[in-house]
Amino acid sequence: MTRKMKLTRALVDKIAATIPDPGPMPDVEALNTEAAIAARHADALAARPPGPFWVFAFGSLIWNPGVPVEARCAARAEGWHRAFCLGPDTRYRGNPDAPGIMLSLAPGGQCNGVALRLPEADIAAHLMTLITREPPVPPVWLDLTSDDGPIRALCFVAPTDEIVRTSGLSLPQIARQIAPAVGMFGNMPDYVLNTVEQLEAAGLHDDMLWELQALLADELAAL
Repeated sequence: MTRKMKLTRALVDKIAATIPDPGPMPDVEALNTEAAIAARHADALAARPPGPFWVFAFGSLIWNPGVPVEARCAARAEGWHRAFCLGPDTRYRGNPDAPGIMLSLAPGGQCNGVALRLPEADIAAHLMTLITREPPVPPVWLDLTSDDGPIRALCFVAPTDEIVRTSGLSLPQIARQIAPAVGMFGNMPDYVLNTVEQLEAAGLHDDMLWELQALLADELAAL
């Protein structure tokens, strides 16, 4: 049975699509230097396991990987769950007046997502694209399970000692905060809409995201 989302494109379009760059985020500025980016790139390649190069997508990478993808499949990360815990974001999908909160993985439970297999040609360049665009944290290699067998995939998970995390907020509080949030990459309602749509299309229902999209729809309707 197909579920009908409460969050719609018309509601999302009540918020500006993008805004000019609000400026650097002081808390992560040191992690965005050329040297820091190069170090994360080198470490990820050095730790690469044998076989195809897989990336685990649990949020925007599902619908906007930004790099070529030659295959994809549903996959699950055990010991992690999807959570809006990365923030406050005052640049990319938020601003100082309306900070956003991005998805990351938090310890415990499990997370259903999509494993993306990148082409081997130009893999170093593709990895640099991902590392430059994704949150400035050292990506880690995780063991995933899939219908095709185990997969070792790179995943962008924010450890607590590397970047500011938002914690202790209820889903209604998160919805209230991110409803007006918009930054240089886009707005938060669009981020949620696309992520939920793509997960549902892949048959990967997420109870937390489904509840959040309904709460976010109410917040946007009230604006």
